Amino acid sequence: MSTAGPAVLPISSAQSVESQPPAATPAVLSFLSHLNDSVRNGLSQRRPWAELADRSAFSKPESFSDALVRVRKNYSYFRVNYLSVIGLILAFSLLSHPFSLLLLLGLLCSWIFLYLFRPADQPLVVFGRSFSDRETLGILIVFSVFVVFLTSVGSLLISALMVGVGLVCAHGAFRAPEDLFLDEQEQASTGFLSFLGGAASNAAAAAPVVAARV
Repeated sequence: MSTAGPAVLPISSAQSVESQPPAATPAVLSFLSHLNDSVRNGLSQRRPWAELADRSAFSKPESFSDALVRVRKNYSYFRVNYLSVIGLILAFSLLSHPFSLLLLLGLLCSWIFLYLFRPADQPLVVFGRSFSDRETLGILIVFSVFVVFLTSVGSLLISALMVGVGLVCAHGAFRAPEDLFLDEQEQASTGFLSFLGGAASNAAAAAPVVAARV
């Protein structure tokens, strides 16, 4: 009489599924790609810094109207250089005030990750409470008002912008533009300003989506 072997229990070998990090949102990738292309294009449009600081080209304007004409012509020619100077002044001001820099970064990250690029079908959940898009938008607006107007961030940004614009206007008024050759077709927005136009187009395209969420 044959003896039956020991019963073998069926064991399901469950394969360990590794949790994959969530893929980046296509909107975020598109925004970063557009930002990178715009910055590269803007930097390629800058004029030589030696031409900007040519001491032989500086002279006192004959009148206030002459100074305004100089500022307009110099801005059309040194547009990217001027914006770079203002950006460097803003960056230096924020780096010299780490607390304001952290507050501003926190505000920007809150808008980016909690509202702008958050999937519409995933509500915001904090401490077990779900927040609607309207509530999230209201909280972000209140947080923005608090950071800009009730902390040192607003005054720091305004003072840095005033210093940057003052330096640009002073340089543009005393730099004689007679030796500058700017093609009439280059009067259109180029460099960093083209990024603003692209950002405005993207915002207009995303407006129906945001309106649908609200």
